[in-house]
Amino acid sequence: MQTDDLIAVSEFCAGHRVEMTFIRTLHQSGLIHMTMVEGTAFLPADELEELEKFVRWHDDLDINPAGIEALAHILWRVRDMQEEMRRLRNRLQRYESGGRHPITDAEVG
Repeated sequence: MQTDDLIAVSEFCAGHRVEMTFIRTLHQSGLIHMTMVEGTAFLPADELEELEKFVRWHDDLDINPAGIEALAHILWRVRDMQEEMRRLRNRLQRYESGGRHPITDAEVG
């Protein structure tokens, strides 16, 4: 990973006024990734949006790291289930719009 794609944890903490221990706790629970480069902790730039959301939950809603972990996992599961429902709807529409039975199509093919 190039360092262009990384943000120093110290810079993030200073800019968002959060403690380094908060970031470490999120990392230890698997919610975010940290990379060490020459003794300095960095965050992947593509995870900043998610991390900023966790900071808002912590600051604005007073949710502790354990609550953030639980809430994030629930929301990820809901997102995965919504994606699965979308795929299943698309599959169903293929069969309904063609008016053909999937088993018949497979047997004919």
